[in-house]
Amino acid sequence: MSISAKTLNTGSLSPEFVLLGLLSQGPAHGYELHQKLTTELGQVWRLSQSQIYNILNRLEGKEYIKGTRQEQEKLPARRLFQLTHAGRERFESWLDSPSRSSARAIRVEFITRLYFAFALDPGLASQLIEAQISETRDGLQRLQALQGGLPSGQLFNRMGLDLRIRQLKSILEWLASCQETLSSSLQSGSTP
Repeated sequence: MSISAKTLNTGSLSPEFVLLGLLSQGPAHGYELHQKLTTELGQVWRLSQSQIYNILNRLEGKEYIKGTRQEQEKLPARRLFQLTHAGRERFESWLDSPSRSSARAIRVEFITRLYFAFALDPGLASQLIEAQISETRDGLQRLQALQGGLPSGQLFNRMGLDLRIRQLKSILEWLASCQETLSSSLQSGSTP
């Protein structure tokens, strides 16, 4: 899998992708998915158990996952979910794309991608960071060009663009820090 320069434009911030990613690691029940999400990405995603079950139903309706009923002695039946071929393709396509250059997309989507990329292959995580740096620099240049073309009288448009530009500059510093953390972690043999 290689990192491409394209960005998924629709629904890429959807929590569907985090559940597809967790299921790419192996079949699981809804409760297990909720626990893993809370433990591993709880500072990135805040989803209730009922939201997770609703998303799982939607993913099953789209045939990205398949659920099988498992009977339990003295307990209600539960469903074991697993990724379908279509679900794996959708997840891998999402994983293979950089996030848009916005603070929210980086905070939610990129960190989620980085988590799954690192789990698959730390080298892929490094590629993902490099692709995101490139995407963010391009976004910064677009905003700076837009700001340069604004009339000086558009005070609030200029302030809004200035804020977005400062956020992207900060994000570029943070991405460089992520790359350093990842490199240090790999050299020491520890997990970030």
